[in-house]
Amino acid sequence: MSIQNKHTSDPTWQAAWMLAKREWIRFFRQPFRVIAAFGQPILFWILFGTGFHSAFQGGSQGESYMAFFVPGTAALILLFTAIFSTISIIEDRREGFLQGVLVSPAKRWGIAVGKTLGGAAIAWAQAAVFLVLSTLIGLVPTGPNLAILAVFLFLAALALTAMGVCFAWPMESPQGYHAAMNLIMLPMWMLSGAFFPIPAASDGMPTGQRILQTMMQWNPMSYIVAGIRHLSTSAEQLGVGQTSGRVDWIPTMQASWLVTGGFALAMILLATGLMHRRQKGELQ
Repeated sequence: MSIQNKHTSDPTWQAAWMLAKREWIRFFRQPFRVIAAFGQPILFWILFGTGFHSAFQGGSQGESYMAFFVPGTAALILLFTAIFSTISIIEDRREGFLQGVLVSPAKRWGIAVGKTLGGAAIAWAQAAVFLVLSTLIGLVPTGPNLAILAVFLFLAALALTAMGVCFAWPMESPQGYHAAMNLIMLPMWMLSGAFFPIPAASDGMPTGQRILQTMMQWNPMSYIVAGIRHLSTSAEQLGVGQTSGRVDWIPTMQASWLVTGGFALAMILLATGLMHRRQKGELQ
């Protein structure tokens, strides 16, 4: 009880909790942001899933592209929601709200924790809704893996939201943030095995394809997508590429946990470090 009272009376934890709560309320009070963060990945899933169905040769016998694209769409929902939630950092700075938080008794790491937890909770909720809908239409099998998937989704949401905080904090305008999103975040998703399977390295692979394959293997997003795929796909469907005469690369579940957890920790620490750097126009 004394520990709980200590945390509830700590101004840093109070600031973190209020910032997280504020992100949740603020996000769902703007229906267009909810539709954009949730609807656009769903639209991609429907359009690409139906359009590429006949040309898809990346999965097991009889697997549709819509089923293959489910983990990638869930990861895209996490990424889009992280982008839409962390852009509020720039808005709060321009409106003067962050100035009040920065001069309060709360320590700066509370800002990083609050923004990350608030955005991650929103991202997790939207991705979970999508996977529940996928389960209802039979694209994701039911079973005990769904509970583990919920935990993994939240870890991935923490990692991507903390990454969004790292990009948003130094930015002075939403335009700069969107430029970083288009240059780094979206290519990370496209090179993650979400859109098409990652080929395994081979001796006869051209140099350009080998470089691309290496980038995909070193991409943290690849392990997020692979973790979701392991937990939302039946064992038969994980034989990716075997029926098309090609062997594809997919990280193990253990590697997905380790890399995603390490990526989340690194991004949270980096976001906390960036919070201690004074920005232009900040009160001393």
